[in-house]
Amino acid sequence: MNIIIDAMGGDNAPDEIVRGAALVLKETKIKLTLVGDRERIESCFAQCGADPRMAEIVHTSVAVSMDDDPMCVVRAKKDSSMGTGLHLLKERGDAMVSAGNTGALHLGSSLIVRSIKGVQRAGIATVLPFVRPVLLLDSGANVNVTAEYLAQWAIMGSIYMKNVLGVEKPTVGLLNNGTEDHKGTQIEIDAYRKLSSMENIRFIGNVEGKDLPFAPCDVLVTDGFTGNIALKLIEGMAKFFFGNLKTLYSKNAATKLSFLAMKDGLKRMKNDFDASEYGGAPLLGLAKPVIKAHGSSDARAIFNAVRQAEAFVRTGVTDQISEQLRVYREADAQAEESK
Repeated sequence: MNIIIDAMGGDNAPDEIVRGAALVLKETKIKLTLVGDRERIESCFAQCGADPRMAEIVHTSVAVSMDDDPMCVVRAKKDSSMGTGLHLLKERGDAMVSAGNTGALHLGSSLIVRSIKGVQRAGIATVLPFVRPVLLLDSGANVNVTAEYLAQWAIMGSIYMKNVLGVEKPTVGLLNNGTEDHKGTQIEIDAYRKLSSMENIRFIGNVEGKDLPFAPCDVLVTDGFTGNIALKLIEGMAKFFFGNLKTLYSKNAATKLSFLAMKDGLKRMKNDFDASEYGGAPLLGLAKPVIKAHGSSDARAIFNAVRQAEAFVRTGVTDQISEQLRVYREADAQAEESK
């Protein structure tokens, strides 16, 4: 198995990206291809005591920045580490990991790697680390959606949760402003009806934002605009909560002593809410797996993203999505004919 890593993508590139790759090479038998500035990559390998010859390095001095226009990956910077990596993935790779520009990665993946036959739009699926993990789909790629997009994402998300995260019978919810079937815009109303009629998913109905921390479902579908706002709000609230706890326990000698008694429990709780433990956000619906790691990913997060990509390939998620969408389309066509 050959997993390609965009070594120049992300806030901490290439240092943390290469450190993460070194962990993968040390602890697994996964073959890696790192794309980026050869001299800097080799220097990072040397700093962490790893032999750069253990991985293939494809040189390019061009990188996509976080501020670049997404189209640059197929135009002005098509020879960047991200663009080169996507072409390598299409030609001979099994999966790719990048912590770079989300918009560029999604657009480049859709245009270079292409989607699975029948997929209308690939979506970004982000794991929300609650009481149990919830897969939010879409979390930012597609602002404008249709009921059909949401139905396809429900199928893809269910397959991913079962195969990669081990949820045997994943449930699906539709993010909405109320639980009643008539709530939301016409898109949500149409999606509710479509999801309710689908036999290959376990739809539980609408889910309100206030219920999200209690993991009411395993897969949560919504448009990318709403999904991204929900994701960023959750990330912000986690930082706010733990920041206030730190201030509270640092107030005086008594609170500092009480912190010592709570330290281990608070550390476990913080780890439970650490999304980096799940690796990254898969772009579901592509012909080959692409994992979007967080822009601020450290070495451990990159290691987990590669392991996630490996599980994606090993469990045959792409083939299963293709087959299930084929069955869904045939059932949908038969239902239309019978009307």
